Amino acid sequence: MSEHRRKPPQPQGGGRAAARRAAQQSSGHRAAPPPSGQGAQAEPPGEAARPHGGRAEARRAAQRGGRRRAADPAGAGHASGAPEGGRRGRGGKNRPPGKKRFIDYPRRGKTGFKRWVPSWKLVTGTFLSFVGLLVAAAGIGLMLVQVPDPAAAAESQKNVYYWADGRQMVVSGGGDYNRQIVPLSKIPKSMQSAVIAAENASFYSDSGVDPMGIARAVVNMAKGGATQSGSTITQQYVKNTYLGQEQTLKRKVTELFISVKVGWTQDKDDILAGYLNTAFYGRGAYGIQAASRAYYGKDSEELNPSESAFLAATLNGPNLYDPAGGIGRIATKKLNTERATNRWKWILKREVETGHMTEADRAKWVDKGFPRPEPPRPATNKGGQIGYLTDLADQYIIEHTNISKAQLDKGGYQIHTTFERDKVNKLKTAVEKVSKENINPKLRPRTDKYVQFGGASVEPGTGKIVAIYGGKNALEHWHSNAIYTGAQVGSTFKPFVLAAAMRDGVRDPKLGPEQPLSARTKVSPTSVYNGDNKVTLLNYDKTVWHDEKGREWHQANDDNGEYGPVDLRTAMEHSVNTAYMQLGMDVGVDKVRQAAKDAGMDEKEFTSLTPTFSLGTSAPSAINLANAYATFAARGQQVDPYSVETIEHNGVETWSHDEVKKEEQAFDTNVADNVTDVLQSVVENGTGKNARIGRPAAGKTGTTDDNKSAWFAGYTPQLSTAIGMWRMDDQAEVQSFLPMYGVGGQDKIHGASFPSEIWADYMREAMDGVPVKQFPEPGPIGDKIYGDGASPDPTTQAPTQSPSTEEPSEEPSKEPTEDPTTKKPTEDPSPTDSCGPLDPLCGDNGNGGPGGRPGGPGGKPTSPTTDPTDGDSGAFFGGPPD
Repeated sequence: MSEHRRKPPQPQGGGRAAARRAAQQSSGHRAAPPPSGQGAQAEPPGEAARPHGGRAEARRAAQRGGRRRAADPAGAGHASGAPEGGRRGRGGKNRPPGKKRFIDYPRRGKTGFKRWVPSWKLVTGTFLSFVGLLVAAAGIGLMLVQVPDPAAAAESQKNVYYWADGRQMVVSGGGDYNRQIVPLSKIPKSMQSAVIAAENASFYSDSGVDPMGIARAVVNMAKGGATQSGSTITQQYVKNTYLGQEQTLKRKVTELFISVKVGWTQDKDDILAGYLNTAFYGRGAYGIQAASRAYYGKDSEELNPSESAFLAATLNGPNLYDPAGGIGRIATKKLNTERATNRWKWILKREVETGHMTEADRAKWVDKGFPRPEPPRPATNKGGQIGYLTDLADQYIIEHTNISKAQLDKGGYQIHTTFERDKVNKLKTAVEKVSKENINPKLRPRTDKYVQFGGASVEPGTGKIVAIYGGKNALEHWHSNAIYTGAQVGSTFKPFVLAAAMRDGVRDPKLGPEQPLSARTKVSPTSVYNGDNKVTLLNYDKTVWHDEKGREWHQANDDNGEYGPVDLRTAMEHSVNTAYMQLGMDVGVDKVRQAAKDAGMDEKEFTSLTPTFSLGTSAPSAINLANAYATFAARGQQVDPYSVETIEHNGVETWSHDEVKKEEQAFDTNVADNVTDVLQSVVENGTGKNARIGRPAAGKTGTTDDNKSAWFAGYTPQLSTAIGMWRMDDQAEVQSFLPMYGVGGQDKIHGASFPSEIWADYMREAMDGVPVKQFPEPGPIGDKIYGDGASPDPTTQAPTQSPSTEEPSEEPSKEPTEDPTTKKPTEDPSPTDSCGPLDPLCGDNGNGGPGGRPGGPGGKPTSPTTDPTDGDSGAFFGGPPD
């Protein structure tokens, strides 16, 4: 029998100790010598000690020992003198296996970058786990979400508006139109086809969810952008039922689950009917029935294909597609009509492309023209000024919060405004008083018809809009005259030229056009310029300025006044165009524009930077003009105007103006104080005498080219107000400003006439009971410089022509205050008599008007250097003469 099969003798000295020694020997460790007297036998040289019982017993002993202690760390064999690494004791390659991990990462037994590369098992397992969790979450989500009810989605609440003192102004908003749910059978096929063709041509064949659209929305939200709606009708239908909730990723995921569930559980016709009954079409109309009534005054089933195409167009953004106009400067009647017409045509074309209409039918409807809807019909409780006030508040909310027009129209908001009821009433009374006493369309239908007024009152230092005058009645003339109208402001713009000259200085004629502040000379109001009529306009470097056609420019003063060398204070008092136009050239019209912008003007209301920019060719709203003047009243501190203090939704405050309020010092206090000091002189000694109110006041008149608008803007330390006046038929399809010659029985309307009279009447009442406050005394500023044509003569030449209208009586008068000598035209001008703002040869047909313009005292230019604006207009660029 082989010796390996013999039963090993029992170790002496008993059991477990011998086994441990055998395990140590088999694992490469040196065996401890047996205790003395136990008969240990010597091992043959060169062999590792082996316990009795052979290799099998040694392995078992080693395994038992391994359970009692951790495996040796890497390199332990070296420390004990064992061979390096190894398996089964050969060459050190038999390291005992460690305990297995559920996720082997970092990977055991790998070194370097391989240790950090996951195995294919780990990658596969992770992916399958993720998919499993996603499927489980989707299943749970689908079970938990509920399919929305179109009837519940159509429910709305009212908005409540409050005056600044907390008293309720009006309850309005959501629910202004009857929200009747109609079945698909009551919605004409033409409407269904138009919406499908425009919004989701694959509606009847797709799953109802657009994965790419969802991905775009998620990425956009992850970047911090606005949320995006789904691109399918199903997703839009689901979104419509959740209007008014937060715009978050959570909501987007919820919409996804609902869209999937709706696609699984509802018939396509039901989805389409739900969408058409919950979509927002503008004018406060949710659902096709309300929209049909709001735009065409008929039930939805009576809509024709052309009307259906237009209503489908409004779904792309009703504020920008309602031909009656919307909120904001890019939502005017003209722009909206252009957008709506183009999209209407496109939808009809899409219906042909998608097989819902024949080309012959499309051509028939296009030939009939755009189906212009009826004018909007505001709620009856928004009559008078209330409609203008609530619309202004709504506009502010949409532009400065995350509340959309659709959400606002759905209602449930409590809106606390800055409007002061007594000031609103006093401004309305002042306008109506002057209008009633002077404007009589029945007596003078050719001149007094279409006269309009607009105004706004802003609190300096806070930006609060405390009062506006938007028009006679929001139910009749619904677009507010307090916001952008396009009416140029004329010489009320000159204070910004003076502010730029004081802050930025005039340029050195020896240097290039772009000059640092260190190369410029800041200007004092004592600086002298040539105030003569029609002086040649120069560049800042004293070279003659030419227009793009190579012609010189000779600006006319109002009434062709000859003022000679005149200081800037006197030039402001008498609104001398030539002096301030040249000052603007010396400073740079870009600096003038920046000064106006810094004061609070909206650069979107500016015109191009021609030389007459300094004379007020821009058309800021009454609100922005009043707020820009308020910056001077607040000693250079600029604050954006606002109309909403706080917003609550169902009783919980969700927004406050304090969250967005910001102030900045637009001008040094001394610059602002000096501008104010000069404008006080206008009221005390100049064209603004009609605006004296028995307390310190500063202001400026303004009259524009062809007498198409007139303004007065002014302020006390506590209140800034701007009043504008113009003529326009707001019901005409193509609207234009009409001349005001002969209005109110006056030869010509100036800012010193009706606008300043309204301003004075209102400000006296508005400031009644308010403590009298003086303006700060200005400090010295700038250097006395001499513009072109003026010499360093210590005495300023008095005006050689100072019409009596420039020196009105001490008491306010209804008589003309700036131009009684202008002869009234023999015929009332018509809209077609007006000249384009960039056409110096307008009317060049021998009619004898300025530049050939009918009714003026000038004549036809005969050469490029001949004054193209000879006459009282003086507006080669559409610039105002004031």
